Amino acid sequence: MQLTDTHTHLYYEKDPQLLRQLMERCFEQKVERLFLPNVDVNSILLIDELVKNYPDHCFAMLGLHPCDVKEDFEEQLHIIKNSLTGRKIYAIGEIGIDLYWDKSTLAIQQKAFARQIEWAKSLDLPIVIHCREAFDEVFEVLEEHKDPKLRGIFHCFTGNIKQAERAIDLGFYLGIGGVVTYKKAGLDEVLRSIDLKNIVLETDSPYLAPVPFRGKPNESSYLIHIAQKVADIYAIDLAEIAEVTTTNSKKIFGV
Repeated sequence: MQLTDTHTHLYYEKDPQLLRQLMERCFEQKVERLFLPNVDVNSILLIDELVKNYPDHCFAMLGLHPCDVKEDFEEQLHIIKNSLTGRKIYAIGEIGIDLYWDKSTLAIQQKAFARQIEWAKSLDLPIVIHCREAFDEVFEVLEEHKDPKLRGIFHCFTGNIKQAERAIDLGFYLGIGGVVTYKKAGLDEVLRSIDLKNIVLETDSPYLAPVPFRGKPNESSYLIHIAQKVADIYAIDLAEIAEVTTTNSKKIFGV
């Protein structure tokens, strides 16, 4: 059995010994493929280091997180775009729109999002979308850029059935994380209407830890609990969940 965490910020852990322990616990739980989303200029080198140390297990993305789209976003994008040269990356992300923290930056978030979508299309890469309280705004941008090259993952999907179907129709997979284990989230009902071929698994470590670790720092080894919950929802074996979602991740990232 092999599990894939399609979205983890394990590189935030800067203590080498603790990071090794995090990775060891991943392997113990068969979480053997970890995709690392970039958030800003400063996280690029942190991701580089983890990929260098675990080249068979860790895979990099590059992008500017919507919460980091500030007045200097043009400069940030310029640095990140230049960083695309000489690095092997598997997606542009995480990118998107977040209106939970600051609605006043919507216009520049939309501009940064659209710019990075164009990067992805020019490089024939998927995008990994961060969408928080912004489904309508994200869909508006995606519709404007819709073509056969537009594809990727709606990271940390927590929308309703209609939003799930719309994302899938646009060529996206749903990233399912710890929220699926929360009793009042309602995500289990959404998944019962969605074919397993349309989802991937993620932790968003160190955020959104699944039950029984809710409220504590998350880690990629906890993906096993998310996978088991999804197996329960679909009433199939854990091994099949691992196989199908890992295959889905390979289709998206090409590795």
